[in-house]
Amino acid sequence: MNLVALYIIFTIITLGIIALYFFYLRKSKKIPQTDTLFTDALNAMISGNDSKAILLLRQVVKQDTNHVKAYLQLGNLLRKENSEQAIKIHQSLTVRPNLNSDLKVDIHKSLAKDYIEIGYIENAIKEAKEILTLEKRNLWAIEFLIKTAEDDQNWEEAAVWSRHLQKVTGKKKTDNVARFDVYKGLDSFGNGEFDEAKSFFKKAIKISPNYNLSFRYLGDVYEKKRDLVKAVENWQIYATKELELGVSVYHKIESALFDLGRYSEVENFYRKIIDLDKGNLEAVIKLANVLEEKGETDSALSLIEDSIKNGNRDIRADIMKLKLSLQIATPLDLGHQIDLIINKLSKNDND
Repeated sequence: MNLVALYIIFTIITLGIIALYFFYLRKSKKIPQTDTLFTDALNAMISGNDSKAILLLRQVVKQDTNHVKAYLQLGNLLRKENSEQAIKIHQSLTVRPNLNSDLKVDIHKSLAKDYIEIGYIENAIKEAKEILTLEKRNLWAIEFLIKTAEDDQNWEEAAVWSRHLQKVTGKKKTDNVARFDVYKGLDSFGNGEFDEAKSFFKKAIKISPNYNLSFRYLGDVYEKKRDLVKAVENWQIYATKELELGVSVYHKIESALFDLGRYSEVENFYRKIIDLDKGNLEAVIKLANVLEEKGETDSALSLIEDSIKNGNRDIRADIMKLKLSLQIATPLDLGHQIDLIINKLSKNDND
């Protein structure tokens, strides 16, 4: 082969290489790289532009069918408007080979959320449990399983997962476990199984003495069993621990003490509550009524007036004062009190 032929061949090869170089350079400029597209999609998601993000993610997976993270986010974005499509996308990812554990967790979590969206809770539970086989300390899965157990009123299951959560976090939130024993106790109580209910409430107290509802309902059990002494004991514990919510058992305590013939203890109970919470108007009014029944109207009136002086704006204090004044005040004084009540009502309405 002569030199001219070699030169022609060399020239053709060189021109071909140059042409290929410019072709791919131009193509790379026209079609953005998948990483750039994916980043743009994430930015669109952050800014709340879901339609743009979906468009960009579709471009990513069209160029690179192995871009699992793009498929994952695409499914997440489609969940609200097209749950079935989201499920198909996420299910297809579960069989992808060679995925790391973190990515598998994200896929099963997304699939669980898909099922939650359409109300397939049992399927979501399976996905949550699958997450825990991959990552035993996954808080989202554990908390979801607690919630679903609560929703189903499966208190035993809820307690099991709550204990697991304590182990994982290292935080002993014993109130959560005690709460489920109280719920079990209430189920038994509602079915008339008072001994079983009592054992659940006592168990709850042992687990968490500060979960105060246990005392309240244990008192109710003793009331049903006509053991008023223990009923009062537990109600009083509840009332002194829960100064606001304890109001709900005042009438129970008062009635039981009267039935037991322990009249003087009613006054002592309300004084104890007031010592703990001087602004407890409910206890003040109850004590004032007790004092009035004993004929100590002046003491009752003084108690109510002190409450009003301390800035209590609750109209019940003024009405109680009016009631106590009916037998001892002049018509003029009573009229003045009524005027003050009307003014306070008007002021409260304006506020």
